[in-house]
Amino acid sequence: MKRIPIWVKGIVIIVVLYLFFLQPIPYYIERPGGALELDTMIEVDGEYAEDPGTYMMTTVSIMQATPFTYLSQFLPYTDVVPESALFGEIENYEQYNMLQRYYMESSIHSAVVAAFDAAEQPYDLTYNGVYVMSVTENSSFAESLQMGDVITGIDGTTFENTEAFMEYIKNQEVGQTVSIEYQRNGTDYVSEGELVQLEETGQPGIGITLVDQSTVETDPEVSVHSGEIGGPSAGLMYSLQIYSQITQSNLKDGRRIAGTGTIADDGSVGPIGGIDKKIVAADKEGAVIFFAPHNELEPELKEQYPEYETNYEIAVNTAEDIGTDMVIVPVQSLNDAIDYLEQSSVEASLPSSKQVNNLLVA
Repeated sequence: MKRIPIWVKGIVIIVVLYLFFLQPIPYYIERPGGALELDTMIEVDGEYAEDPGTYMMTTVSIMQATPFTYLSQFLPYTDVVPESALFGEIENYEQYNMLQRYYMESSIHSAVVAAFDAAEQPYDLTYNGVYVMSVTENSSFAESLQMGDVITGIDGTTFENTEAFMEYIKNQEVGQTVSIEYQRNGTDYVSEGELVQLEETGQPGIGITLVDQSTVETDPEVSVHSGEIGGPSAGLMYSLQIYSQITQSNLKDGRRIAGTGTIADDGSVGPIGGIDKKIVAADKEGAVIFFAPHNELEPELKEQYPEYETNYEIAVNTAEDIGTDMVIVPVQSLNDAIDYLEQSSVEASLPSSKQVNNLLVA
């Protein structure tokens, strides 16, 4: 029997090792990321915060799996999710990153508005147009429009808000040709196409999903340097940092304060994913307080989903599991977080999670 040459065996071993350790597969690893200090990320009137203590935004690390790293799902607070579950209808990782960047920009916008409202300071909002989230396959603009474009006008008409934009289209006819003005990466474009019938309403439409695109101007000026971080979940912590700086209030009182949650213009805080991993990240960075969204279901929905847990409830269970001394504070609004920080201090004995729940949630 002819022996297999050593060099062939070597190549086979290299190929097998590559496939096992380096070959990407359609799964992604989610695990605790970091707790990033905001003092060097947010400028107000050209200055960074210098008061003792720090606010921290928490992150979840996402990386594409290989057959080897796929096994990490057996580690604590590490999950493997299919590519389809992570991306949904998004076609590729580039579009996913673009969507996450939009969520971050929108989060920063809302954080500024919420912080200035809480501080009772004025600001100016400018409506820029309609941000394109996706384009349907039957849209006659499918070859021209793409995610991230901002529609600034139709048929030479501009609008003061998205409601007026949608009302204009609704009053047109299916099959009617319209001219759309839009911006992409700062460059202006014009494209013509026919309105299609929307499946949901039967009314005429462009064939896109959309959200408002606006900018906020403030005095003092606020600049947020988020780098490559995407997603909306830093909103609450951004707004706390901005509020503290524009009011020059020492809410941190020397403490390391972490948290998570989306923020709306009205200051309401929304739930996020992966909060168990964010608790782990915050604990590793020495946080003593963690703000967690506590959005309970209405009674009828609670009956349909009896196993539903709020972010706060998951956070408390995780904190107990890892044995952290970090205080988990439930919040439903920016004012909840501000009130808690105003009422507590380093010297005071901090209440337990259960006591904090009784303090802030009726």
